[in-house]
Amino acid sequence: MDLATLEDVRRLKYRYLRTLDTKQWDDFADTLAPDVEATYGKRLSFSGRDAVVEYMRTSLPPTIITVHQCHHPEIEIDGDSATGTWYLYDKVLVLEHRLMLTGAAFYEDEYVRGADGAWRIARTSYIRSYEAMEKLDDTWHLTANRWAPEAAPQ
Repeated sequence: MDLATLEDVRRLKYRYLRTLDTKQWDDFADTLAPDVEATYGKRLSFSGRDAVVEYMRTSLPPTIITVHQCHHPEIEIDGDSATGTWYLYDKVLVLEHRLMLTGAAFYEDEYVRGADGAWRIARTSYIRSYEAMEKLDDTWHLTANRWAPEAAPQ
């Protein structure tokens, strides 16, 4: 197995997750093939990069903080295509409603290497192992938030 290619595919998935959580939508788009097929659980399916990015951009405003962590990859490479299974653990904070969603799933991905030599996600989907929602009470306080408006200087 080509270890450099294996690392390229791993880094692609990590970049997908990082740019999703940091809301870097142009960089997020660059992780996806133009004709990507994406299915997130039983309710969300998209065809095409623009549809996926637009949904994420409009559904994840600064008042929603996400943390997506994938690990235990099982990656198979066949020339300019690859498949991967990843274990996902995620947390979503919905600040305006004081809710925290926690979940786990297994991603099933397909990757393609383009003419430019870059790997991109051609298909991504997951099935939830579980998802739980928790109402955050008054003892819970967010002490840092990358997207919070800066306090006006005094």
